[in-house]
Amino acid sequence: MLPTTQSVAAIVTVMNEERTIGRIMDQLNRLPFDEVFVIVNGSVDHSFQRARGRSHAVILSFPEPLGHDVGRAMGAKLAQSDILLFLDGDILLSAEDMIPFIGGVECGLDVALNNITPYMRVFAKRDSVTYIKQFLNASLGRPDLEANSMTAVPHALSRKAITVLGIASLMVPPKAQALAVHHGLRIGISGSVNVISSNKRRTNNTGKSNRVADLIIGDHLEALKLAGELAGNRLAFVDSLRNRAKAGGEA
Repeated sequence: MLPTTQSVAAIVTVMNEERTIGRIMDQLNRLPFDEVFVIVNGSVDHSFQRARGRSHAVILSFPEPLGHDVGRAMGAKLAQSDILLFLDGDILLSAEDMIPFIGGVECGLDVALNNITPYMRVFAKRDSVTYIKQFLNASLGRPDLEANSMTAVPHALSRKAITVLGIASLMVPPKAQALAVHHGLRIGISGSVNVISSNKRRTNNTGKSNRVADLIIGDHLEALKLAGELAGNRLAFVDSLRNRAKAGGEA
C-alpha cells in the first residue's frame, strides 16, 4: 500500500538499461501507482521492449538522448497526479525504498529529497560535484540539506511544487531547488538510499573533469546566478564585519 490517499505517479528515465529496467518495472508493479511513465531516450538496446514487456506503463521513446533531467521534465508534463516520484532506469530500488519519498510529500513536504550524506566520504575527500551541491544549499540558507539535491534520485515533488516551479525548471534541477527555496516551498529529507555506489559507471561520468561532472557543476553555477538575482549577491552570507557606509559605500 502507498502511504497516502493522494494520487501518485512514478517517472522513470531510461537510456540503454535493458539489464535493469525490467527489474525496476517489477518493483513498480508491486505498488498501486495511479500513473507510470517511462521515458526511453537515446537507447540502442532493448530497453523499450523490456519495459513494455513487464508493465502497462505509458512509455515514450525518443531516438536521441535527452538526458535524465529533460526526461523527468517530460514525464512531469504528462503526469496529472498529486505526487510525482522520480527514478532512473540504471539505479535498482525496491518498492520499499520508494515509499518514504511518497510519504514525505504526504506528510507535508513539497520537495522530498534523498539523504545521501551517510554514504559520502569525509568532507576533505569529496569530489567537486559534492562540494558545489553543498555550497549551493549553504548559499540558499539551507545548510541542513548538506549535499542533498534534486539532481539525485529518488526524489518526489508535490503538485504544488510542480505548479510553483514550472515544468521547464525541472530541466535544470539545481535551479529548481533554488526556486523552491526562494518561493518558500517545504524542502526536506524523507528517505536515504545509497545511489552513489549503485550508479552505473560510464565513460562520461568517471574520472576528474568528466562531462557529467562539468554539466552538474555548470547547472549549479546557473542556480547560484539565479539565486543572486532573486535574493541579492550575498545570498545567505551576511557581512556583519564591515561598515561600508563610513567610507561612502552601501551598508
